[in-house]
Amino acid sequence: MKIAIPKEQRPDESRVAASPETVKKLINLGFEVAVEKGAGLGAAIPDAAYEAAGAAIAADATVAFGSADVVAKVRRPLPEETKGLKAGTLVISIADPFRAGDELKPLQDAGVTAFAMDLIPRITRAQSMDVLSSQSNLAGYKAVLDAAAAYGSAFPQMMTAAGTVPPAKALVMGAGVAGLQAIATAKRLGAIVSATDVRPAAKEQVESLGGKFVAVEDEEFKQAETAGGYAKEMSPEYQKKQAALIAETIAKMDIVITTALIPGRPAPKLISKEMVESMKPGSVIVDLAVETGGNCELSQPGKVVDVNGVKIVGYVNVPSRLAADASALYARNIYNFIELLVDKEEKKLAVNWEDQIVADTCIIRDGKLVHPALAPQEEAPQEDVPGEEAPAEPAAEEEKSDDSSDGQGG
Repeated sequence: MKIAIPKEQRPDESRVAASPETVKKLINLGFEVAVEKGAGLGAAIPDAAYEAAGAAIAADATVAFGSADVVAKVRRPLPEETKGLKAGTLVISIADPFRAGDELKPLQDAGVTAFAMDLIPRITRAQSMDVLSSQSNLAGYKAVLDAAAAYGSAFPQMMTAAGTVPPAKALVMGAGVAGLQAIATAKRLGAIVSATDVRPAAKEQVESLGGKFVAVEDEEFKQAETAGGYAKEMSPEYQKKQAALIAETIAKMDIVITTALIPGRPAPKLISKEMVESMKPGSVIVDLAVETGGNCELSQPGKVVDVNGVKIVGYVNVPSRLAADASALYARNIYNFIELLVDKEEKKLAVNWEDQIVADTCIIRDGKLVHPALAPQEEAPQEDVPGEEAPAEPAAEEEKSDDSSDGQGG
């Protein structure tokens, strides 16, 4: 068995799909591992570290792709990257299939079988493979640091001989894994933290982290969750009541961090132009959903926008801005998934198509589009397709382990 780890080609991507740790594990599974030259540099992993772990360094992706049985990437291959793939290759990546557009067609034409790690089902057995959790956990943390960097005042209360510095007031919108980590990080920095989410289960999770829960808690709110633990789209009436409460709350905030996503659809608009204008000059909004349309009406991908003194931070691919840790976690997610595809005794690929995890993540099989949510007759994926608005498991403490953590995919 041969596996290739290419260098990511998208300009905003610094992560890599394997670490020296997982290279050793892949070799123990029976793989010959080829890593493209320079693939890990963005994540501070030199070629020598991969070689020491037992990998061969390929001069370029074409060399590695040509003989690979498995190709593991961070992001979906660009059309030009598919030229070196052989038919039947298993391609594993964060495929973002609902926004892929024409980029799935070259994979079909190449005759490969493609798995989308961002479609890993939210079941207990798959938690160690859940890339949305591992990456969003880091995104939530980084969002608070980005807010602190843009904010012109201190987060914690400070008592000095010259007077008292009041604590920052922060609101986190969306209490999935990214949101919960943002709450925990803002609390550790000393802010007074509030949070909102349409899922009733989020209230207990927010409060367990020391945050104040903000929501219109009527009968519709109590039913606002699918069987799979994901947020339902709320009625216009509820949205109007919730918007009024949020508008009142946002006007009092120094920091607002938004993380709300609806799988396969544009991000819901939570902060209007009028809400931004109601905030004090010097306030900061960090929009983690900016790549899917943004939760804030005025946010722009890749930019920090200033609106009457209010800074709106719209950095894209936030996990990649913590590339070393993001790569380490993603590499473990990838390895744990690949383990499912291998017969450990005979050390050969043995894909079990009856396995729920395998079936749910496969988007292309032998060149044919097979995922039901991507079929032409489907207008949109079902609500239980994994997204970032529900945590993989309840967070009872501020600190979470590396392997139980949700993101941004990309």
